[in-house]
Parts: sequence; structure tokens; C-alpha cells
Amino acid sequence: MAHTPGWTQQPGGAETQLVRELGVRQLAATIFNYVVGAGIFVLPAFAAQRLGPAAVLAYLPCVLIIVLAVSCFAAAGSRVASSGGPYAYVRAAFGPYPAFLVGVLNLVSCLVATGLVAGFLASSVLALTGSASTVARAALMTVSIAVVAVLNVRGVRTGARLLELLSVAKLVPLIGFVVVGAFAVRPEFLTWSEAPPASSVFGTAGLIILAFLGIEGAVTSSGEVRDPARTVPRAIALAMTGVVVLYVSVQVVAQGLLGPAIANEQAAPLAAGAGAAFGPAARIAMVIGAAVSMFGNLSGSVLAAPRGVFALGRDGYGPRVLASVHATWHTPHVAILVYAAVALAIGVSGSVQQLAVMVNLASLLVYVGVALAAWKLQARDVRLEKPPLVLPGGPLIPLATFAAIAAVIAAAVTRTEWLAVGIALVLASAAYAFRSLRARPSTFLPTPPSDAM
Repeated sequence: MAHTPGWTQQPGGAETQLVRELGVRQLAATIFNYVVGAGIFVLPAFAAQRLGPAAVLAYLPCVLIIVLAVSCFAAAGSRVASSGGPYAYVRAAFGPYPAFLVGVLNLVSCLVATGLVAGFLASSVLALTGSASTVARAALMTVSIAVVAVLNVRGVRTGARLLELLSVAKLVPLIGFVVVGAFAVRPEFLTWSEAPPASSVFGTAGLIILAFLGIEGAVTSSGEVRDPARTVPRAIALAMTGVVVLYVSVQVVAQGLLGPAIANEQAAPLAAGAGAAFGPAARIAMVIGAAVSMFGNLSGSVLAAPRGVFALGRDGYGPRVLASVHATWHTPHVAILVYAAVALAIGVSGSVQQLAVMVNLASLLVYVGVALAAWKLQARDVRLEKPPLVLPGGPLIPLATFAAIAAVIAAAVTRTEWLAVGIALVLASAAYAFRSLRARPSTFLPTPPSDAM
């Protein structure tokens, strides 16, 4: 069928009460902080343990997936301006039920990751004092999540400014580690006689790609972005280019400093490398840098991910109170507080490790959904007021994204992970059916013309 060019998305309802405060710099800082968290400080050891000196090869599939996926995110984000990120993109492309499943997968990944990072942050702080108290750990987690929640409730601009500050603060020790550490790298630690099997490379990529994920949560604040057709693609490109360069550089320097010993330093390989090369003071500096990075990641998640909770409530798939917007600060305050409370409960509970196995697969499935949505939105010519980003080759980039993700999933995901995600989707489907019987149809997104399929 012929499509109707120029079908324009027009947000309304509670969405119009949000303030569009985020520009390129602020959104890029949100994405960067959301992605760069605990993973960068432990990732090199896991890669080296599996691939030895050839560990850097595992980054190639990760970079390929990220380049393809962020192209799809940028394209979809330039066409859909509502809060919810992947949920909003898929909803505009395929309707409410697929969007709900993507929103649930995205929200579960974000909640578990936020709880885990809060725990890692508390453990890092306690490591400086030599304490292992579970009570102190829970107290530190509570304080850290409460602080970032309150700051974000008081205004998206306040939260974004905090992220900009933390972006600079976390970069100082990481860039220092790369630049100064490069002079102490031993080349023999970075050479290998033969390349590892492709299955090992893809299997390792399936594990370390967790450190690259996060953009799916960061862009849920797109309902508060200025000029999204321009801002979203530029912010994504800026942030993810920095992430890729940083990660590859850190892997090379860390492995070049420690050599085979890096595989035994899974708790803090960067701190161990800095300590081995430059002494105890450098080790402490890297531990502090890790804590700052994790706090930045936590701040980014509490800024962005609650907008997914807001979107579900707004569209009738959760309590309507979740779509409340504060009269003074114009933020989704209820969604922020609920998200923070649930993430804290997950982080403090003993079930975190059991749930964490779902994060990898759930996030990659969200990426597949966004890739397909970008293709569909472009085919239907859904757009905002300004020209959107157009993916060259039509379906080529979305299909390539699907193929690359499928290869990594096949090499790394176990039956247990599939079962866990499958159960989550079944429960989500049941919840969707129950809520749909009670809720009125959402009027947030317009229904496209009948010939726009």
C-alpha cells in the first residue's frame, strides 16, 4: 500500500507538561554516564581471562553492534519525541502491545542494573575503609539512590547539570590511566601467536557487551529534549564515539600493564594496573575514580529510566499516578520515586545475582525492537516538525543490526537466560491483557491514516 508522507507525531496530555530542557551536551552527558559505569573498571579482566592477549578482538563485534544499533536509535529518536525511548519508538511503529513488551524488558534491565551499580558503588566506598558490613552497604546504597532521586525530582536541568559535572569527574582518572599508563605498557603483553576461534571471540563479546549497553535507558528522557530531530542523533553519536574509544584504550593499557596477571584481578583490574605501575596512591585514585563513575551511572539511570515508568502510566498500562508531573518542578516525580525505591529494593535483596543474568538478553532484544521500529518509522515517513535522520539503504542497517545481535546471542546466551526472559514476557503479556480490559485506549499517539501501513 502507498503510505502518507509526512505523518507527524503530535504529543499531548501529560507529556505537554514536561519541560524540554535537554540539549545535545546534556543528552550526550546522560548517555555517556548511563553507559560508562561499573563495567569499564572490571571489563578488561573478564575479556583477558577468556582470550588472553587477544582480548581486544572481542571489542570488534561489540563495536559493530553498537555502531549499527545507535544508528537505529538515532533514526528512531529523530522521528519520535515522546518519553519512553525504545517503548515510544516501538509504539509509534507497531502499536501498544509490542511496545509494552519492549518497555517491560527495558525497564527490567534498567532496574536490575541500577540496583547492581548502587551495590557496586557502596562496595567501592567500603573498600577504602576496609569494612564489609552489610548494614553499612545497605545504608550507603539508600543514601546514594535517595540523593540522585531528590536532585532529579527537583528538575531535569538539575539532574543534567550533575551529569555534566560527573562526566568530567569520571574522565579525569580514566584519561589519566590511559595517557600516563601508555608509557609503561609492555608490548610483549599485547602480542599473540594465533587468533582465537571466532566462537570464543563472539562468546566473550556476548559477556563484555554489557558494558556497552545503556543507551536504551538513557533516551527514555526524549520527551524533555529540545529539537529532538537534531539533538538525539548528535548526542548519540557524540556519546557513543567517546565510549568506544575509551573502552578500547582502557583494555589495551590495562592488559599492557598487567599482562597475564590481569585475569586474576577481576575485582579491580584498573586499580591493580595503576598500583603495579605507579604505586599505592595511583591504586587509591583509581578506586575513587570507579566510585565517581558508578555514581555518574546511577545519576544517569535515575534521570532517564523513570521516564519509561512515566510512559507506561501515561498510556494506561500502569497506575495513572505514575504519569503525574510535579506542579512546580515539571518532572515525573512519582515515577522517579517509585523507580528509585524498586531499584533500591532489588539492589539490597539477595535476588540481584539471579536477576542479573536476564539483563544481557533483555537489553539486546530491546535493541532488535528499536532496529525494526526505525525501519518501520522510516518506511511510513513518521516525522516531527524538522527533517529526520534517514538510514541509507532502507532496511539494510536494521537487518544488519538484527544479524549481528543474533550472532552474539547464539554464541553467549544460555537456555537459562532464554527461559528467564520468556517467563518475564509471559507475565508481561498477562499483565497487559488484564490492564487492557480495564483501561481506556490511550490518546497519546494519534492513529495513522489507514493507508499509512
